[in-house]
This record gives sequence, C-alpha cells and structure tokens, in this order.
Amino acid sequence: MSDLQCPATLLVSRHGDADYPHAKVLSDDGGWLTDKGKAQVRDLAESLRSRNVAAVWTSRLQRAVESGVVAAEILGVRATAIDGLEEFSVGALAGREHDDAELNGVFEAWKAGHLGTFIPGGESGRAVLDRYRAALEEISDQHRGETVLVFTHGGVMSFCLPRMGHNVRDDLAAQRFLPNCAVAEISLDSDGVTVHSWPGRADRSVV
Repeated sequence: MSDLQCPATLLVSRHGDADYPHAKVLSDDGGWLTDKGKAQVRDLAESLRSRNVAAVWTSRLQRAVESGVVAAEILGVRATAIDGLEEFSVGALAGREHDDAELNGVFEAWKAGHLGTFIPGGESGRAVLDRYRAALEEISDQHRGETVLVFTHGGVMSFCLPRMGHNVRDDLAAQRFLPNCAVAEISLDSDGVTVHSWPGRADRSVV
C-alpha cells in the first residue's frame, strides 16, 4: 500500500435487497435491485447526508452498481465501479444447493486460517483477501482525508474486513448475518486498516 499520510474513511456497505435469475442455487449472477432494495439504499444515503461523502464506489456486479447509482444521485456525487470488491465466485460449484457441503468445507478451512484452500474453479481465500484489500487501498489513495461510501457484498465483506483490521479479531463477523445496506466504518492509512464500527454491535464499538 502506498504511504497514506492522511487516512481515508470508508463506509463499507452491503448492497440493497436484490433478485437473481437463479436464486435457488449457487451462481455468480449479478442480480438486480428490488423496489425494497432501492428504498433501502435511499434510506442509507439520506442517513449519510451529514457525513459529506465525497464519492461512491461499487463492485462491478449489477446489484452493487445499481446501489451506487441510487446513492450517488441522492448524495450528489459520482459512482464508480472497481475490480476487487465482488462477492466470492462459486466457480465450478454453480448450480448446486446453497448449503453445498463442498463449498461449506472451503469456508470452514478459510475460517480456520487455511487461506490457500480453493473453491473449485474459483479463488483461494488468500486471493480473495488480496484483491479486496487492493481495491480498498486504491479507493483510499484517491480520497485521503475524505469519507466515501463503498457498496460491496455480505460474504466477502464479512470475511475480509475483520482479517484486514489490526484492532479486531478475525472472527468478528462469525455467525453474524449482514443485512442489506449494513455499514461497517473503517479507515485506511500508513498503519493499515482500523475497523471503527461493525453492524449489529449495539454500542457500535468493535474494540
């Protein structure tokens, strides 16, 4: 990571509620926002008006891009899609049930610290963590001293952010389902990533 002399504040959010063409099985479909999802994003953006958000960034998957467009219009800023923030790819396991034992076995290996384990036809845990970190660092490089909103995905967000944050445990998000438009606040500077708040913590403290 480049030398970030002044930290950027990233409000990292799961996208709004979405529908998918293959909703009942594993897939890498981008999906699209439902009316409920659009309303969720509008509510989130309205709640952030006082934060002086400088920009909105999103993954390239459709449900996140659409979330970014809705939020950016309300906040009066630009929305930009970037590589690296997308959800895990299910690879060769596409078409299987959501509770597929092979996929769950990979996730359990990752949780145990075996980040070299691959999803068949997909990524290793290390590759996921590396590309997610690179995307957040690129965003931060462009917004030193500013606050930005970042739309990403629940699984990758829960996996990566706790492992990137130097002040929280890797299992911060274990067993905690992230609702749509849930926000984690982090900052990035030359010392790395600090997680300031995590969804579901009543006192908004994660330390």
